[in-house]
Amino acid sequence: MSRSPNYEFREWWNKQREKNLDLFEDKPGEPITPFLTVEISDDRSVGKERSRSARQLSWVCLLRFQQIASFLAWVSNGLVYLVRTANRRIVSPHSRADSASSRLYRVIKVFLIVVLLLLGFELVAYFKGWHFSPPSVGSAEVFGMVGVVYAKWLGIRANYLAPPLQFLSNMCTVLFLVQSVDRLVLILGCFWIKFRRLKPVAAVEYSDVENVEDYPMVLVQIPMCNEREVYHQSIAAVCILDWPKERMLVQVLDDSDEVDIQQLIKAEVQKWQQKGVQVVYRHRLMRTGYKAGNLKSAMSCDYVKDYEFVAIFDADFQPAPDFLKKTLPYFKGNDDLALVQTRWAFVNKDENLLTRLQNINLSFHFEIEQQVNGIFINFFGFNGTAGVWRIKALEESGGWLERTTVEDMDIAVRAHLRGWKFIFLNDVKCLCELPETYEAYKKQQHRWHSGPMQLFRLCFVDILRSKVGWGKKANMIFLFFLLRKLILPFYSFTLFCIILPLTMFLPEAELPAWVVCYIPGIMSVLSILPAPRSFPFIVPYLLFENTMSVTKFNAMVSGLFRFGSSYEWVVTKKLGRSSEADLVSFEKESEPLIESNGLHRSSSESVIEELSKLELSKKTGKGKRNRIYRKELALAFILLSASVRSLLSAQGIHFYFLLFQGISFLFVGLDLIGEQVS
Repeated sequence: MSRSPNYEFREWWNKQREKNLDLFEDKPGEPITPFLTVEISDDRSVGKERSRSARQLSWVCLLRFQQIASFLAWVSNGLVYLVRTANRRIVSPHSRADSASSRLYRVIKVFLIVVLLLLGFELVAYFKGWHFSPPSVGSAEVFGMVGVVYAKWLGIRANYLAPPLQFLSNMCTVLFLVQSVDRLVLILGCFWIKFRRLKPVAAVEYSDVENVEDYPMVLVQIPMCNEREVYHQSIAAVCILDWPKERMLVQVLDDSDEVDIQQLIKAEVQKWQQKGVQVVYRHRLMRTGYKAGNLKSAMSCDYVKDYEFVAIFDADFQPAPDFLKKTLPYFKGNDDLALVQTRWAFVNKDENLLTRLQNINLSFHFEIEQQVNGIFINFFGFNGTAGVWRIKALEESGGWLERTTVEDMDIAVRAHLRGWKFIFLNDVKCLCELPETYEAYKKQQHRWHSGPMQLFRLCFVDILRSKVGWGKKANMIFLFFLLRKLILPFYSFTLFCIILPLTMFLPEAELPAWVVCYIPGIMSVLSILPAPRSFPFIVPYLLFENTMSVTKFNAMVSGLFRFGSSYEWVVTKKLGRSSEADLVSFEKESEPLIESNGLHRSSSESVIEELSKLELSKKTGKGKRNRIYRKELALAFILLSASVRSLLSAQGIHFYFLLFQGISFLFVGLDLIGEQVS
């Protein structure tokens, strides 16, 4: 059987029409696009064969053109929507940056433009084969104008750009090694503590004391501000502390500016008052000084002179009932002891990747830094909560001051300069909550790294003039402030986010592989030892710490030079993840108080009912969405561009580090770590 001359074309056409059948079907809700369906029949007429084939080819071309046009329209619409969404989230009022942050972003943006231009230049040189035999100035004429420019560029970068970059690289490497040695010494000190089983010893046990008069008078303070999610659990946990009620007074220091939250907290305080607990509610009319002003105002009350110690808990902290019985015994017989600080434990450390990484960092801080400094030099920075102060030490040290955003570190430094000693209890833990969103964590880290620089600038002269020994002065200036608060964020950002990408485009300046990979890897392994269950997250931890260096560096510069909003206090957002289970137990534990005092339940709504309303409001509230962080995104493109340049020169380990570090910045810049923002 003979086939028609256009048989193969007809078969191909029918397959194409079946493949693109959806283009010919009318979809509901969409305008009907007129398509002309071509019917190809078996016509053996040779005279019509050529003209019919030409028409068929023209319709095929039109079909392909329409597909391409539709695809381009879809891509362009998607890009426009993406740009509009990104721009709206970047310039939203919640993401407003201070002047220091804006300056840093402009510098990073200029750096990104330079890197992209250099990458384009290097790609041209690569495809011309100049990575094997680069043109010299004398023989560049044969390569044309591009060859002349590239040859000039090689001379400029070798003679003028590489030497200063190499000097900066060497300086940061030295700082990196010094900081690594400091961290290694702290870890060895912790091993020595474990080996020798060194720990503070209490002179008395209050569980054996029967006479109520032998219990010291304790003031318990809970500073809070708009803590809708967690005020229940903090007040309940403090009110059921195992301590004689007549020897303890609870101050709820509410700085909330939302009336409904004020009413809820007042009702909660009244409920515990009716249960027989001595608890008072305080709200300031002039809310100045943030937390420091709140605590200062509370300490000015006349009845404070009747109390010997003050325990402080932030709104998301839940001390165990025996907290006071485990901390106050260490003050007995130690008249020069000012502070007993306990360790934090986190109820949501396994909630997401962000909280897991925070747990690694804070576990090292408490078990290594705080414990070693407490055992060997009796000094460390007060963590602002979960600690007990001797009121006499607070008063002699000048009390709470509003001059910085780290009032806890401020009072600790001033007390240490006056000769007071501190004790850290690693085996006494206080439950609290970690920030679960990157936005909240970033604001917290900004305050934690800008505040110490504010304080260092203010108290440097006081340290030099103090009567403590020169060893303590050197420790406070060079280790406590300079090395751990200034040098660490400086070299982390400069070395891994600026110098390393530049060495890819200026290969005459080298950064050894042991600086890029081996020593950071060893330090990460050592840093993760206090949290051994987190070993699977060691690589994300290393990358995330470098990613956070841009925030810490910006905060450090902002606090040191008093830029922008360095004195602005932003309350860390809490979600109250553990509220329900804890409040149920608190309600059960507080029932004996009601029975023993013969009191009735408060007329205010029960805690569980209020929590149910809160959960309902969360569900019906605004949806969550991710945000755009422009500095992190710009650095992601810088590092990824440098990784492409590293790939062209086959630099091995540098390529992998730049690639994964760039991806880490990209994930953080797109807010793909942690929970999203409401």
